[in-house]
Amino acid sequence: MNGPDTSTNHRSEQLSTSTTPGSTGAQRTAGSTVDDAIEALENGEPILVHDAADREGETDLIYHADAVTPDAVSRLRNDAGGLICVALGDSVAESFGLPFYTDVVDHPATTDHDLGYDERSSFSLTVNHRETYTGITDADRSLTIRSLGRAANNPDETVFEETFRVPGHVHLLRAAPDLLAQREGHTELGVALAVEGDLPPAVVVCEMLDDTSGQALTPEDAQSYAERHDFVYLEGRDVLESFYSSQ
Repeated sequence: MNGPDTSTNHRSEQLSTSTTPGSTGAQRTAGSTVDDAIEALENGEPILVHDAADREGETDLIYHADAVTPDAVSRLRNDAGGLICVALGDSVAESFGLPFYTDVVDHPATTDHDLGYDERSSFSLTVNHRETYTGITDADRSLTIRSLGRAANNPDETVFEETFRVPGHVHLLRAAPDLLAQREGHTELGVALAVEGDLPPAVVVCEMLDDTSGQALTPEDAQSYAERHDFVYLEGRDVLESFYSSQ
């Protein structure tokens, strides 16, 4: 795509008239701050975060997990288009007994990874809520995701296997124990924002893709999307600066 102002992207335009639960209607994109992002997550609104040009170079659409309705899953599918994942804080994942995927799958394909952008993947298991049918519909996935958000608020009171089943249609990600001090992926960026806002450490992340180029949506086009929908857009360095200043 050639530029942020004149491009037409199928994912970016398809839900242009949709509304977001909890929207405050305040101007968001220009000069967005980490405080704006936290407020948006608290209000059930999505935010956009670009990690870094020298990392994945991708922008993720992010919600707090307990705000994910079927409409939100629809937006993630249509406007973002990547893999819909729930990122959990390390202590929550530990309480739930969730491993890293590569630590429990005994297959030679799990070894000798050369990711280029990181030392290891944060993928854990895939899950469905036990009350879902296939688990893949917008309603089913939103039930699974919201239930994960609620469980993350009281992990010691959750018997994970009684509420969720494996395998499923929602991918779980396990954040690094020290978050951004240890890893700078979207998993940690999203969870760090939740933690800073005193929200349960459970967020949905989904890569924004470009139907025209077959690649990730450029930061310029992602920011144009945010401007059209009045969403917060942040660079990963903004979250990093806030994280380290709070340490």
